[in-house]
Amino acid sequence: MRYYLGADLGSTKTHIAIADEAGQVVGFGRGGAANPQGVGYDGMLHALQQALQEALGQASIPETAVSGAGFGIAGYDWPSAKPAMTAVIAKLGLDCPIGLVNDASLALFAGAENSTGVSLVAGTGCNCRGWDQQRQREGRVTGFGYWMGEFAGASELVWRAMQLVAFEWTQRGPATALSPIFIEYAGADDLTDLLEGYTNGRYPIEAQAAPLIFKAARQGDQVATDLIRWAGVELGEMAKAVIRQLEFAERAFDVVLVGSMFAGGPMLIEPMWQTITQFAPQARLVRLAAPPVLGGIILGMNQGGLAVTPAVRRRLSVIRIP
Repeated sequence: MRYYLGADLGSTKTHIAIADEAGQVVGFGRGGAANPQGVGYDGMLHALQQALQEALGQASIPETAVSGAGFGIAGYDWPSAKPAMTAVIAKLGLDCPIGLVNDASLALFAGAENSTGVSLVAGTGCNCRGWDQQRQREGRVTGFGYWMGEFAGASELVWRAMQLVAFEWTQRGPATALSPIFIEYAGADDLTDLLEGYTNGRYPIEAQAAPLIFKAARQGDQVATDLIRWAGVELGEMAKAVIRQLEFAERAFDVVLVGSMFAGGPMLIEPMWQTITQFAPQARLVRLAAPPVLGGIILGMNQGGLAVTPAVRRRLSVIRIP
């Protein structure tokens, strides 16, 4: 029996899963944050070792039993980072072909037909990647969020929401239910105290507060509703950029959605999808149900020379990570 490993290295957690050649997951492990931009390469190695040992223990196999491995790495944004990341992974003791991609690409392996199309990520941050059918050409954005004008994951949504709260205070914009919601969330005395504490770091209001914006929109707040629509359009524009790079506008292809922001439902997804399909009418929407780490397994199978049959893909796709 041959075994294949997939790894999803994120900014908040690390998942490693091991499956046999039939697509049955036999081991799973968790580790901490592994984005080297946040935790450094030593932190990346520690998270990987933690998750790997747990996964190998469940599978009851040694590192050398793995026939192929696929790693999706948050922070793997430029080719220049590959040697350092490869050096970290080499310390794990795997003796097999290994593939490295940005973590946004795992969604394509997990959810897209033939692992081809566009993956659109909206979680803590946002990203978009795509591959052509021959896997010779990649389309991408920078992955650096509001620095590069790429919106909107939860971080960017909250960042913009706090600007709109400030607009109420300065009377640049209308009153919004976001103001009392964030005052309560932060434990501030009033709007002035909220803004003072936010700007000097006393009240950190970050990505975790994004569900409050959806709550305000569901309660009918127009500022929150317009903000979420803006986020959906911006996500659609990111996807359009990648579609344009790959020359997919006149083709049928999958757009795979992954990330916690999409739990916000139609108020985010509908403007995003309208933006995409006005440009690429044959695009197909795929909501990724399988954990992205399973895309790493498929990448690992590709690296190990195993043909991933529809039966194997189906078996992987129905598995839920514990």
